[in-house]
Amino acid sequence: MTDAPKHPTEPDPANELASDHSPIDPRDFRNALGTYATGVTIITAIAADGKPYGLTCNSFASVSLNPPLVLWSLGMFSQRLNVFQNASHFAVNVLGVSQQALASRFAKSAEEKFAGIEWTPGLGGAPLLADSVANFQCRAANRYYGGDHVIFLGAVEAYSYNRQEPLLFARGGYGRFLGAGGGPASKP
Repeated sequence: MTDAPKHPTEPDPANELASDHSPIDPRDFRNALGTYATGVTIITAIAADGKPYGLTCNSFASVSLNPPLVLWSLGMFSQRLNVFQNASHFAVNVLGVSQQALASRFAKSAEEKFAGIEWTPGLGGAPLLADSVANFQCRAANRYYGGDHVIFLGAVEAYSYNRQEPLLFARGGYGRFLGAGGGPASKP
């Protein structure tokens, strides 16, 4: 008897990226993933022509504290993929509970998402949205291809945050974090 793994140590890239080779039902898999509550962000960048772009994203995650790195992912078939692939910088704007309408607005394919929205240019021109609970200004450090998404790695060059309550997303809906007492969580 050996202690050899019961699965290949190196995945077969041809099968890993082929959706028709998986026994997992995509809709049910999405439902399972939806049980994991996430924060809600709007990722922003400036296109080569100077036009601002942004989209709602909940795939944001911290990668490293030293050096400070974060990641997020975008579907390979997104109409705005080229904007983010060509941008030198992007900003991650973490939304607060009062910004649910903004999250919904940037989740749609509307052309003029920034009309009437207060923002200032950050590093590389990436829009920093007013009243966000945090923002991370990132240099586009690298990108990786995984399945039907592109994973963007950002080197954080500047950030800011406040003590406002963040917006959460789970099971297809928005919500808020309740502390042990049933009310909004607070930090001592």
